[in-house]
Amino acid sequence: MIRTVLNIQHTAAWQKACSLWRAVRPTLLLLYACVGMCAGLMTSSCIREPELHLPGSSPRDIEIPVVDLELQTYWNYELEYGIKYDWRAEWVYGWDDEDRRIFGDSIGYTKPEVFNLRRYYTRQQPYGNHTSVLASTVRGSTFHGEYNWGYWDILVWSDIDPIHDEVQSLNIDETSTLDSVLAFTNQSMHTSRFQAPKFTRAFYQPEQLFSAYDRAVEINENLDGFVFDSLRNVWVKQLDMTLEPITYIYLTQIILHNNRNKIIGVDGISDIASMARTTNVNTGIAGSTPVDVTYNVRFKPYVTLTDEFETYIDVKKPGEIVSVIGGRVLTFGICDQNGNRIRHRREVNTKYRHFMDVNMQFNNGMDSTFVFDISEKVYNRWKGGVITVELDMDTIPVPQRSGGSAFDAVVKDYEDGGTHEFEM
Repeated sequence: MIRTVLNIQHTAAWQKACSLWRAVRPTLLLLYACVGMCAGLMTSSCIREPELHLPGSSPRDIEIPVVDLELQTYWNYELEYGIKYDWRAEWVYGWDDEDRRIFGDSIGYTKPEVFNLRRYYTRQQPYGNHTSVLASTVRGSTFHGEYNWGYWDILVWSDIDPIHDEVQSLNIDETSTLDSVLAFTNQSMHTSRFQAPKFTRAFYQPEQLFSAYDRAVEINENLDGFVFDSLRNVWVKQLDMTLEPITYIYLTQIILHNNRNKIIGVDGISDIASMARTTNVNTGIAGSTPVDVTYNVRFKPYVTLTDEFETYIDVKKPGEIVSVIGGRVLTFGICDQNGNRIRHRREVNTKYRHFMDVNMQFNNGMDSTFVFDISEKVYNRWKGGVITVELDMDTIPVPQRSGGSAFDAVVKDYEDGGTHEFEM
């Protein structure tokens, strides 16, 4: 009897306990799940590092900063004796709608928006030879790429945008060797007029070109130089690469004093002699071979010289009206030089002299090619600027012979049945 009562009581207690367990079981399971998840999160947060982007994972950021390519930025360089160069102070020719139609919308540099990116992996050897290349096109100022551990060389240059959708003049050679990229132009249909004995024709001017080159960029497992981006939960290395112009803009102007309608026009073509034929995109150093570079010029018969030009121009009287032959030419610069690395005129080192020629038309139907020695002017403007030549037309007689070109004037020599001296 006692055993039966105990069994009945035990059974009742067990049934009551089972009912209670069924009631609280879901709550306990939820509690255990929450505790387990929190413990997992705490453990994970203690042992996990933010992922470093490598090939096969998310990309790493390499930032190519927005580069200010405004004309003043790149032409505002220091001349001798600490003088800052201001091209506008000596630019008489101006720039109107017809000039924009002929030469392009901007008188100076325009901001590139598309870039060519080349990445060379040299493995564990900094400054090693390039054996392979990864090519990319970048639109805008940011590039996202993937990198292996080791050292990288990175080259960026601006994509070419020909004026008025014309055929591109500038050629890029990156196949002859992986260690450097070469930019060059070819011969035009225009015959060289002066000081180009090696070539029978002048060369096209290149389009504007900017480049930046960084060597031995280290991607290391110690995360040296990396910062953590909490928004993307990755380690990021940022590279700031500054692009510089490696083609140089020269604005040429020939000022004709006392013209009195003696010169009435030009044939629209001019050359600058002994400028470099090529440039190294990596280093920015111009090639060793000199060529004539051909470009367009325009004649403006009536331009008023104001007092503000007196520092640079021989203004013969207040409000003097002159004729001006002006143009804009892009070149690779002085042979064997990188204009961006020259800080003063005394650092310019070249064996070549530079000449500018232009064919002028007289009011009697004759035409003559004038050639000016502008060597010192180019040396003084080693990375572009205004090249000004002044000519007193009272010293130049109108040619009086029939047929063909009247004469070729070289610096102070003028031939028309004899030699005449005149001041430039």
